[in-house]
Amino acid sequence: MLTRVRRLAVLTLVSSALSAGVATAGPSRATSDLPRRWDATVVVNGVEIPFPFEITHRRGIVVGSFFNGERRISSTASRADGDHVVFTFAQYGTTLDTVLSAGRLTGAYRRGPKIVYPFSAIPAANVTHADSGADVPPIEGTWIIKARSPKGEAAWRFIAREDRGRVSATILRVDGDTGTLSGRFENGRYVLSHFSGARPLLLEVFPRGDGTLDLRENGHDLAAVRESDPRAAAIGIPSDPERHTTVREGSERFEFSFPDLSGRIVSNTDRRFAGKVLLVSISGSWCPNCHDEAPFLAALYRRYRDRGLEIVTLSFEEKEQLANPERLRAFVQTYGLQHTVLLAGEPDQVAATVPQAVNLDAFPTSLILGRDGRIRAVHAGFPSPGSGVFYRKAEDDVSREIERLLDERHGEAK
Repeated sequence: MLTRVRRLAVLTLVSSALSAGVATAGPSRATSDLPRRWDATVVVNGVEIPFPFEITHRRGIVVGSFFNGERRISSTASRADGDHVVFTFAQYGTTLDTVLSAGRLTGAYRRGPKIVYPFSAIPAANVTHADSGADVPPIEGTWIIKARSPKGEAAWRFIAREDRGRVSATILRVDGDTGTLSGRFENGRYVLSHFSGARPLLLEVFPRGDGTLDLRENGHDLAAVRESDPRAAAIGIPSDPERHTTVREGSERFEFSFPDLSGRIVSNTDRRFAGKVLLVSISGSWCPNCHDEAPFLAALYRRYRDRGLEIVTLSFEEKEQLANPERLRAFVQTYGLQHTVLLAGEPDQVAATVPQAVNLDAFPTSLILGRDGRIRAVHAGFPSPGSGVFYRKAEDDVSREIERLLDERHGEAK
């Protein structure tokens, strides 16, 4: 809890922001209860990436929030000292260190001791964009991008939606997407960006007269063709997440034995898993797409555990996190995970840890086991809601497989 002096310092920060032009919801509301929106940027490898940032207050504590589309990613703690506020995002293992001066926030976003993104923000302003009329070339829909992928993908999807001149979009790969990019058409191209505390990305989209798109992703050039365009066939088909990773023929029962977050060893032979359908999530708290998957796993477990579903997350973490998994603990708490979470090793040990799997290179990946303990289905990656119908399809595909296996007895179809 902040001291009275620090609470007053935070209110001073908010009052300064108000005088700089941050919109309020009405003079009758207490200043500490109002949301505070900022137009922020981070600089990553020389690229300036804009994004929305919000400051609110909860029970006298100042809270900073990033956004992934409609999803809010909020700080888990903060420390205020005069005009200096440090936000901690324990679920990412990061901090945002800010100073308010002349109505402007400046500072740094830190991911560990070596990765630092310069940060700045000004109070958000309502801006009318002239390039939002009938002359703006439409890009809504699904496009195919020729992939540059170490995972053997031939193509990715670019998915865009338009709403009254505002565009939201994402690039979907087999392991998941870029998060929800947002922006507008200006000066002959769409300028879209994303930063949720992870996946910093600036995407410039240049519509061409021949119906194609040129994309510049953090300075790297790509090209896209509408999925319905015959020219898309020459690029290739995006990898199917249900076929990307397979299981070796004749594989035995899936086995695991790893410590949970309290250090207790949990094994597949434990009584709680006997005769259960089991989803094993290959995951890591460092992985942004694993954060996208976590709310779905939490909901899936609540929905099906009384029918015989268990979920085990095998979390592959960096060496320092294995020694003290603070980030993973915050990850579990942030998403309200009630299923079993185990420390399985470091990320580069995943193939050796799961020898039954072939081409296991996407984080996250779900291995779905029948009541007989054998892998019956695999789903690689997981998209965010920014992928629209592909996000819903991922949820439906996994849920449908779980329901099918729950209706089996002793590994045999009814």
